Amino acid sequence: MIDLGLSKLAIIGVVALIVIGPEKLPKVARMAGTLYGRAQRYLHEVKSEVSREIELEELRNLQKEVQETAQSIKQNVEQSISDSVAEVQSAWQDSPGHDYSQVPPSTEHLARKAREFRRKRLVRTSALPAWYKQQHGTRMHVTSGAARVARFRPSSKPPASFY
Repeated sequence: MIDLGLSKLAIIGVVALIVIGPEKLPKVARMAGTLYGRAQRYLHEVKSEVSREIELEELRNLQKEVQETAQSIKQNVEQSISDSVAEVQSAWQDSPGHDYSQVPPSTEHLARKAREFRRKRLVRTSALPAWYKQQHGTRMHVTSGAARVARFRPSSKPPASFY
């Protein structure tokens, strides 16, 4: 900026008073003040816009770096997953004595097998051994609650002696 001291401002004021005259000097001073304020506001806007552009460019560079890093991480993860899948498949195919080329069983088949396993496990892990149950005539197989109710429910026809 221009270095204006008090003595230089006084000299400029005296010259302006002589050249412009005392009647027009207040109007000119007001106009100079408004022009000076406008210039300051304009410079402030330009500075803020330049700083905004610089920050925006930095953010773009940061975004580009983050995207490149994310892309490289994604590629590394995909590569490691594909390597692991290849290792598992090669181990799967190289295992002796098993034929894994068959189609896996359906979900209905698996659900049926799971029910059978649970039922057999209940019979197997009950408190009384099977030989004791056979000797004393207790139940050997697990029956569902609905089956027990159906077995012991009285028939819908009243007995003959009821009439």
